[in-house]
This record gives sequence, C-alpha cells and structure tokens, in this order.
Amino acid sequence: MHFVRQGRGAPPLVFVHGFLCSHEDWRRQVEFFSKTHEVVACDLRGHGETPGRPHECSIEHYGGDVAALVNNLELANPILVGHSMGCRVVLEANRIAPKRVGGIVLVDGSRFGTGDADAAEAAARAQIEQTGYAAWAEDLFRQMFFQSTPATERLVARAVRQSAEIGAALWPRSVTSFSFSLETALAAVQAPVLVIQTTTRDPQSGKRGPLKAGQSTPYLELLKEKLKDVRIEILPGLGHFPQLEAPARVNELVDSFLSEMRQSE
Repeated sequence: MHFVRQGRGAPPLVFVHGFLCSHEDWRRQVEFFSKTHEVVACDLRGHGETPGRPHECSIEHYGGDVAALVNNLELANPILVGHSMGCRVVLEANRIAPKRVGGIVLVDGSRFGTGDADAAEAAARAQIEQTGYAAWAEDLFRQMFFQSTPATERLVARAVRQSAEIGAALWPRSVTSFSFSLETALAAVQAPVLVIQTTTRDPQSGKRGPLKAGQSTPYLELLKEKLKDVRIEILPGLGHFPQLEAPARVNELVDSFLSEMRQSE
C-alpha cells in the first residue's frame, strides 16, 4: 500500500480518498496539518501508486487495509478522514477496530441504492456495460463539479484513465456497501464524527446537486439518527471535492473539530 507520512503531533490524521482518486486529493490538507500533526495519506488498492486486482477491490478490503495501516504504523487514536467512497472505507476501518479510532471526518459522503442489494449491484453493472466504461466514468465525474476549470478537467481525465477493470468491478460493489451495510458500520462508531457536506444525490437519477445552507438529506438524517456524537457542517455552492475547491474552509472545520475533541478530554 502506497502512502505518504509527514509531520509530528497528536492525534495523527489518516486521509482516505474516493473512487478513482488518489492520496494527492489531500495535498492541501497534508500540507496544512503536517505542521502540527502526524499525517498519513494513502492510495487504496488499484488507485494511485497501489497495485490491485479487480476482485480485491471492495469496501471491505479497503477498510481492512486502512485498519492494518493504522495498526502497522502504530498510530494512537487517529482521526480517520474519508472523502466520498473514502467515507464508507473509514467507517469500515472503524467497524473492524473501533477502540483504536479517536475520531472520524466524513467529507461529502452519500447513500444510494434502494430495494434489493443484489438487484442494485446488477443495475449498476448493467449501466456501465450499456454506456461503456469511459463514457460512464466521464459523466460520473463531470456531474461532481458545478463549474468547469482546468483543475476539474484534470480530475475528470484522471478518472477516465483509471483501469476500466478496477472501476467496473468496484463501483457496483460500492453501491451495495454505500446503502445496504451502512447502518451496520454506523452502529460500530464510538468516536465523535464531523460531517462536511456539499452535495446531494437524486435517489432516482443519481445526479448531484449543491446543498443549500440549512438543507438536509436522507443521508444526513440517517447520520443524525445513528451517530451519538455528530457535528454536521454544510458548505453551500461547492461541488463534490471541497478539500480541493475550498481547502482553507475544510482545514478550518477539521482544525476546530480537533480543538473540540481536546477540550472534551
């Protein structure tokens, strides 16, 4: 597993990227927090510089990998920070070893897929096959941004370049994990949680839209219901990558979350 490790200071922070992304998406957070904290940012299997075979790419494997990384690096009470699919990954890592986790930050996660789990996975697989992987991946990532810039175009191009075998195998499995085993993962959370949310997904079309201040979603309501200690922050007017679109604001929120945790000790 490829990862970067910088800085000193407790608690350590572990950053986990999303679908078809890499540890580089956290560069502004690594730069900021490594001045005061030990920081780790990893590439999941089949992403970035970490090799992986399609059948090994799943939320369950990824959660185990992150839990093992925390254990092998001997990180004490780390804050696990996940973006998009990475939200589900850090929740799975927490489910495996909840007593090792000091806190969790979920950046623009979601819940989608309804009805039967097998049917939802099959429908996701069929959509990729019907559209063609490259076209499907491009459409998926373009709808994550509400304005086009050179930076967003690079992220779209990166997603399309990713292994079609990895992406086509992982996405349908992720649909199941996002939706049908999410509550089990949430039930294992004992640590405080910060939620930074910028978008919402239409349950029928799957299309993203920006959240407004004070707005809620079924996903956010589920987090409120299932988590004992949760703080939800809405950042209006942003796309799906707030850590890149508004890094200073994301860093500020995570920093204040860390301060609250220190004060409650």
